[in-house]
Amino acid sequence: MTEDRDLFDIIQREEERQNTTLQLIASENFTSRAVMAATGSVLTNKYSEGYPGKRYYGGNRIIDEVEDLARRRACDLFGAEHANVQPHSGANANLAAYLAVLEPGDTVLGMRLDQGGHLTHGSPVNVSGRLYHFVSYGVTESDERLDLEQLAALAEEHRPKLIVAGATAYSRIIDPAPIRRIADEVGALFLFDAAHVAGLIAGGVHPNPVGVADIVTFTTHKTLRGPRGGAILCTPDLAPAIDKAVFPGLQGGPLEHVIAAKAVAFREAAQPEFHDYAAQIIRNAQALAAALSGEGFRVVSGGTDNHLMLVDLRPFAAELTGKVAQEALDGAGITLNKNQIPGDPRSPFVTSGLRIGTPAVTTAGMGEAEMGEIARLIARVLGHPGDAGESAAVRDEVAVLCSKFTPYPS
Repeated sequence: MTEDRDLFDIIQREEERQNTTLQLIASENFTSRAVMAATGSVLTNKYSEGYPGKRYYGGNRIIDEVEDLARRRACDLFGAEHANVQPHSGANANLAAYLAVLEPGDTVLGMRLDQGGHLTHGSPVNVSGRLYHFVSYGVTESDERLDLEQLAALAEEHRPKLIVAGATAYSRIIDPAPIRRIADEVGALFLFDAAHVAGLIAGGVHPNPVGVADIVTFTTHKTLRGPRGGAILCTPDLAPAIDKAVFPGLQGGPLEHVIAAKAVAFREAAQPEFHDYAAQIIRNAQALAAALSGEGFRVVSGGTDNHLMLVDLRPFAAELTGKVAQEALDGAGITLNKNQIPGDPRSPFVTSGLRIGTPAVTTAGMGEAEMGEIARLIARVLGHPGDAGESAAVRDEVAVLCSKFTPYPS
């Protein structure tokens, strides 16, 4: 068979892009070579519908060992009693959890998308918002932190069957304990979506919702630094319903090569040095937030307790939009994403803000000193977003910086 140069040349160019530009998207990270090796292994060849010991096809004796290992490692890492490692994504993990415990039309509380929540927390354009009656809570106007009083009042008024916590664009700690108390007061189940903070939980720098929430869903990439995929942790009484909801309820054959890579990531996250890594992610985020504030940007809620920050562009340049900023920075070798901020007057396709995260640059080895340099480069580009010469100059500086912190050296 001839070599597919067309495709592999594209892959090589993407590897070069990741090596030579700054990756500041909060939901991205660099996996280890061991994770990539497992993902590209012969396990991709095997169909294994069902679960270990209960497969629909033959030849799964070895595959069962892979999935059992991944499940055990997930339980050990987070202190859980049951794990399902088959979800293809965090969205699938959430939908499977809903399918397990809800009926169409049931009432659910979830965080507003424009204040930090995820599409699967009840957005009307998502299947979650189409199948279930979501009532949204958000953050306070005063300090832009989770409004627990509003959450409690909405729970009392609507008596939801399920309360969903967790976020995709919220920079503060979400303590599961008070939400558990609210759920208990109204007889609701409690799901904690830990997609963004799973690695911080594993590293011991974010409160662990396992043992507090009935169900914990998470992604295995982002801060956990594994392959793209999802997982569900739950109490033993919910395990049969969760497993049935994943398969056959929502998915067919699991991706056992990805499950093997999840097992690798769980083992890596259980090592003592992963705690240091998780703590460094937060130190870097706080240093970057402070440096951006010093450049004239406003950081939503005044800072960050985790791996990301939301940046309000308007104090820096009133007419500058997130869309323009994202495109200008991308052209200068700085990759991040536009994002609405609480109370944003602009649409989600334009936005007044940016979401910036530090997991990938921390994996690459950068520290607080580099965060100050990154803030300076961001301000240079956004001070002259249409200046091709300034963009090229910053891109050269970005390349020099990245040459000292290359995630995948040849």
